Amino acid sequence: MSDDLTLPEHGTFVWNELRTWDVASAKAFYGTTLGWTFEEMPMEEGAAPYWVCLADEEMVAGILPMTSADFEGTPSHWFAYVEVDDVDVRVALVEEAGGTVVRPPFDVPGVGRMAIVKAPDGASIGWITSAWEEEEDEEDDEDDED
Repeated sequence: MSDDLTLPEHGTFVWNELRTWDVASAKAFYGTTLGWTFEEMPMEEGAAPYWVCLADEEMVAGILPMTSADFEGTPSHWFAYVEVDDVDVRVALVEEAGGTVVRPPFDVPGVGRMAIVKAPDGASIGWITSAWEEEEDEEDDEDDED
């Protein structure tokens, strides 16, 4: 791993995602106004593709097509993700703190383990334990074995 890579700290915002009904319109708007370009990220079979937004070839956001019935009645919106040290441990605290687990922890290969939670005030947010943070821990374990 490169020494100049800055790992996100627990509790910091790390990703923003546009959830939209009209991906083509969103790509046209942000491409024209911000100069973003877009790369398709294949999803599980049968799912609509996820789009990574790039500014000067750097990943800055994502676009998630709202294609499932779960989004019915939801307007297009920006959604944020916060880095957490252990998404499973943190999600276990949600209900005790008065929140709701909207989507239990799940893995996204090459990205991390994430969950969607809702605070008592109704605000939803994504929590993620980044995959490369876990890979670093594995490398540290391998170094300890030497």
